[in-house]
Amino acid sequence: MDAAGTDAEQLKKLGYAQELRRRMGAFSNFAISFSTICILAGGITSLQYGVCAVGGAAAGVVWPVGVAFSLIVALCMAEVASAFPTAGGLYHWSSILGGKGWGWATAWFNLAGLVFVTASVNVGAYKLFVPFVGPLFGIDPARWLDPGHQIAGVALISFSHALLNHFGIRVTTLLTDFSGWLILAVALLLTAAMLTGAPHLDPGRLFAFTDYGGATGGRVWPAARGLGTMTLLALTWPIYTVTGFDASAHTSEETVQASHNVPKGILRSVYVSGLVGWVMVSSFVLALPDVAEGARQGDNLFPWLMDHVLPGAGGRALWVGIVIANYLCGLACMTSTSRMMYAFARDGGLPGSRWLRRVSPRWQTPVPAIWTTAALALASTLYSPAYSTLTTATVIFLYLSYVMPTLVGVRAYGRTWTKFGPFDLGGPLYRSLAVVSVLGAALLVWIGVQPPNEKALTVVLATSAVLLAAWWLGVRRRFRGPPTIPIANGRS
Repeated sequence: MDAAGTDAEQLKKLGYAQELRRRMGAFSNFAISFSTICILAGGITSLQYGVCAVGGAAAGVVWPVGVAFSLIVALCMAEVASAFPTAGGLYHWSSILGGKGWGWATAWFNLAGLVFVTASVNVGAYKLFVPFVGPLFGIDPARWLDPGHQIAGVALISFSHALLNHFGIRVTTLLTDFSGWLILAVALLLTAAMLTGAPHLDPGRLFAFTDYGGATGGRVWPAARGLGTMTLLALTWPIYTVTGFDASAHTSEETVQASHNVPKGILRSVYVSGLVGWVMVSSFVLALPDVAEGARQGDNLFPWLMDHVLPGAGGRALWVGIVIANYLCGLACMTSTSRMMYAFARDGGLPGSRWLRRVSPRWQTPVPAIWTTAALALASTLYSPAYSTLTTATVIFLYLSYVMPTLVGVRAYGRTWTKFGPFDLGGPLYRSLAVVSVLGAALLVWIGVQPPNEKALTVVLATSAVLLAAWWLGVRRRFRGPPTIPIANGRS
């Protein structure tokens, strides 16, 4: 039996038929998570969350600490992904290890986070394109950044992603493979250009902590709160940048030798993003004409840096690469989100599940889920006053969904769960890392609801209350959950 046949047989044992087309190899599975993380997105557009908190040490010290935490979360995720390589991963794992109610809540947290992250990436791509690339095509940024043009632009981006996904995983795979190489190339070129164009290089900046809270008049961090608190807040930058590695799990049923390649894809996307990103963001800090003046720029920090260091044709060429990478990041997000939606609908977890679970016989893609994802992503951008609050809340939802399978896995490991995949950390190491993941996620919730994002706590609590009420008022009787799967006796 060939590799695809073996994967289909394993999927059958997990209770599902092979409906999606398996074309993704090890690199492609890595590339879709690497493209979703996209250090040219969060590493650039969230630069202010680090520098405006503690200055240069945000790159030299805080970044690797944050990436190390993301890698711990990814290790726990890889353990379960290897044992249960299915689309929708997190929901499926939580259901198997903690019961269908726990799985249902995980699915909603993960899906909410994925939809809004897809939307925020597309808005970010548009806002980067208009002022920094648009003038090359005669576009007037002052006109094209008004709400009407932004909605039209984001709609065009979202629906183009849906079209590319509609017509098979082959096209998407080729583009996300290209995106992986593009991110690496642009990040390295950007690093070299920053170091070459810097007015002077002072490596000591990377280890210098300064409380810049309040430096932007409340636009980033409203007040100085002491180095301890500001260092925790600076973790927002690396941890929220290195988000999206669950994309490898969501495309498990389109990946060849999934139990081997999916955990590899998850882990590689995190440590490659973390290491390349560390070099890149350190170059940003080293190239700043003045760290204190940079901190006062707030959300305009990276464009201000580019204007000072790379104002010419080379800088414009790098802006083009950054915008393309952000566009392809949105494509990878669309792919991940639609596969999660398809997997949840397959088990009856969503309104309209019978329609959302359909797969095109010709293209072997979940077409209704793809177009629904595009529509929801666009709709979630329409109410701009709440946009930043919702973005923060949904990133919290994502990390909560990342650790929910881990939380129940700690208890199940070696008891009800004794059937593991080829990637197996072993009981003592898995449990230790799992505890760190769960405690770290709790800290992230606290970080995520600090001013000026304190309203995100209301969103998280309200959403949790609605889900709890819906579950006990009827969903628990109607939702069947995933198939009953033996998780004991042996190694898969």
